[in-house]
Amino acid sequence: MPRSLLLSVMFTSLSLPLAAAADPQPWVKDNLADLFDLYQHLHRNPELSFEERGTAEKLAHELRKAGAHVAGGVGGHGLVGVMKNGDGPTLMLRTDMDALPVIEQTGLIYASKVMIETDSGAHVGVMHACGHDIHMSNLVGTARYLGAHKDRWRGTVLFVCQPAEERGAGAKAMLEDGLLTRFPKPDFALALHVDATLAAGKIGYRAGYALANVDSVDITVHGRGGHGAAPHTTVDPIVQAARLVLDLQTIVAREINPVDPAVITVGSIHGGTKHNVIGDSCHLQITVRSYADEVRQHLLDSIRRKALAGAASAGAAEPTIEVSEGTPAMFNDEELVARVAPVLRQAAGEENVVESDRSMGGEDFSRYGLAGVPIFMFRLGSVDEQRLAGYTRLGQSPPSLHSPVYYPDAEATLTTGITATCAAALSLLPVQP
Repeated sequence: MPRSLLLSVMFTSLSLPLAAAADPQPWVKDNLADLFDLYQHLHRNPELSFEERGTAEKLAHELRKAGAHVAGGVGGHGLVGVMKNGDGPTLMLRTDMDALPVIEQTGLIYASKVMIETDSGAHVGVMHACGHDIHMSNLVGTARYLGAHKDRWRGTVLFVCQPAEERGAGAKAMLEDGLLTRFPKPDFALALHVDATLAAGKIGYRAGYALANVDSVDITVHGRGGHGAAPHTTVDPIVQAARLVLDLQTIVAREINPVDPAVITVGSIHGGTKHNVIGDSCHLQITVRSYADEVRQHLLDSIRRKALAGAASAGAAEPTIEVSEGTPAMFNDEELVARVAPVLRQAAGEENVVESDRSMGGEDFSRYGLAGVPIFMFRLGSVDEQRLAGYTRLGQSPPSLHSPVYYPDAEATLTTGITATCAAALSLLPVQP
């Protein structure tokens, strides 16, 4: 059947009453205890970006048990599980696998105690502070359900386990390693992401642009070191860096149209070794966020211009400026969202599915959309409603993602996530009469 006709038939089937699809929720509840055990295992054993070897081995084992054929080593430790079930469209379901260099402080009995030594000799903790352990458990639960209920769907499912999302590099690595040529090309792709401000049991979604462009900028300003008691004999890189931090704030405030979202944040600054020593250099690490491509380029050009001007003003050598880890803005395919959103409402309850605001967060899931696959990532509430209410009573904001004290209420979160993902998969892979 021609691809265009296949898509027409498939989309027509999505307009049928959703009640005709089997409800996955009873199966999810019956199998939740085992999936929660898997979640705890993944939470206890986090691995950093591009180091997800043990995580990949665990997921490969789980996907094979569910009935998928698994290929490893795609773009690093990436995995692709393929589950074929007759003729029909191809759906890609994606999870990320990596954790963050954060020392966990949740106090959970299954908290991560993993510590590693970096290449520079520093000791850091490792924690799933961004919910990727929920994402992986959700994918495995969905794979188990689809493998056990092949009478309810037709087509092919790609279970993509992606490395290095936190570095903004894993999707690019998998695509460059032939994800869309070595395996069946998806007709659509779905993913979810936990939300630290949305109650467990609820789902957020947005059609069109939902997440921002993200760039990382490293600037090393150079000076001439010397004694702190004789600053006139030096070119002080710390003063130069301090001036630059303030100058950078004027880019968004005075150069960008106020209606265009933009963020420049200096997240790290390091320089010097001792009270009375003026060093030779100071290093700044900056995150840059935007939506419009022209705004993105303006921000990066202006950062470079101000860094060069600051060095010239101080009589210093030109700074070293590196831009890396760029992630493009994520666009949820509007037609796909229009077809899946009603399924999410039926799966979670009409009152539990809400439209989300745009965020300045970033996600390299966007790259699959730019590669020609219609994509949709929805937000998954992850914090018990009473816990959120407690923060409100205390006048506090709930811990954000990447916080050492963030944790999801995993059982309720997984119940909603797996139920919704399975329902969406069934609706996109219908059994033709």
